[in-house]
Amino acid sequence: MAIEYLGLSQINGSLIAIEGMKDAAYDEVVEIVVDGKQKKLGRIVACYEDKAMIQVFEGSENMSLTNTHTRLTGHPMELALSPDILGRTFDGIGRPIDGLGPVNAEIKRDVNGLPLNPVTREYPRNYIRTGISAIDGLTTLIRGQKLPIFSGNGLPHDQLAAQIVKQASLGSDSDEKFAIVFAAMGVKHDVADFFRNTFEESGVADHVAMFLNLANDPVVERLITPKVALTAAEYLAFEQNMHILVILTDMTSFAEAMREVSSSKGEIPSRKGFPGYLYSELATIYERAGIVQGVNGSVTQLPILTMPNDDITHPIPDLTGYITEGQIVLDRPLHGQSIYPPINILPSLSRLMKDGIGEGFTREDHQDLANQLFSAYAKVGDARNLASVIGEDELSPLDKKYLEFGIDFEQHYIGQGVNENRTMEETLDLGWKLLGKLPREELDRVDTKILDKYYKPAVED
Repeated sequence: MAIEYLGLSQINGSLIAIEGMKDAAYDEVVEIVVDGKQKKLGRIVACYEDKAMIQVFEGSENMSLTNTHTRLTGHPMELALSPDILGRTFDGIGRPIDGLGPVNAEIKRDVNGLPLNPVTREYPRNYIRTGISAIDGLTTLIRGQKLPIFSGNGLPHDQLAAQIVKQASLGSDSDEKFAIVFAAMGVKHDVADFFRNTFEESGVADHVAMFLNLANDPVVERLITPKVALTAAEYLAFEQNMHILVILTDMTSFAEAMREVSSSKGEIPSRKGFPGYLYSELATIYERAGIVQGVNGSVTQLPILTMPNDDITHPIPDLTGYITEGQIVLDRPLHGQSIYPPINILPSLSRLMKDGIGEGFTREDHQDLANQLFSAYAKVGDARNLASVIGEDELSPLDKKYLEFGIDFEQHYIGQGVNENRTMEETLDLGWKLLGKLPREELDRVDTKILDKYYKPAVED
């Protein structure tokens, strides 16, 4: 028999407090009825003896200290799951919003995820092809990796996310099942419509599960959205044996929602007003990527965050960089030159790239080629700095070649069309074509055998 609690002892924004609660548990879901008709969901975020603090998902509008009935459900937040979730659109806490009715659930899972023994994790290998040269060639995304995209306000991270969803695959020769879980937090209606329309028009919507928390949805919901999306991804990966790519945008909205809720709880803030447990909260999300032994599936994460004031030392990108395995950094100067996607490759890296490329995965020249392109592009920066001091005409012939290489590299290798989907071979061949503009003796990061096989000097005009 469930006990119903009448009235509240306190209301503070989306937080409510009830005294005299028995057997309440942390993270338990509660059902709230306002005025006998309006139903709301909440979860317990703190317990002190017989007092419980509850976070109301729909916000505390129309609630007073006397007009609410609260009932404990006895379980944490759960998500109804079945293979049919692909092709569906849900709100931030996993309720369908596409008008196709409820999911015919096979199973329910706790959104906090099942405990995973670290011993059963497998090392990530093999790659996911995005069709974007700057990612595939230089910061390759590996199955089971967590690789964030660091962006800034006004940079085209939404277009990049949509393009990756449209183009991502396990490579041309793979016949394994692949799907995408897409979660958006705090996005505006026009951005949500952009994603929805892009996926439908490109025909990929049937293998995408979308979770949308809009900007006018409750802030509290944002804290649950990534967990709900990852629960869906884990189910598809580990129980349906699929390879899942999870795209979370924008993690800054998630962190700011956490700050807001933390301040309304009266907690002492840490750096820039964020709570001290920001690190552990981000880690609980990011660490839900990986491969489990004995299961032919994987969860790969591509979280996107906007750096406030383009500051990479801000707590959100800073802590994200600690937890994740590399980063892809979008650059405002490149965006200013109308280069899309404006990926700055020098601060970008993929820490697991070395184990998922090369012979047997992509092509034997991949690692050497990537090293050489990084090295050459770094020298482009040196040549540009020198040119800004002494003028371009005073540069040596070699430095002028590097300047030329830099322009071509940015325009044709980093830059590509919004709908341009390059194969891995095209990306690698394009890299060699650009290196052909440089003298052979400058290519000191490449093995001689590979040089002999792939290097062709560019014909001078």
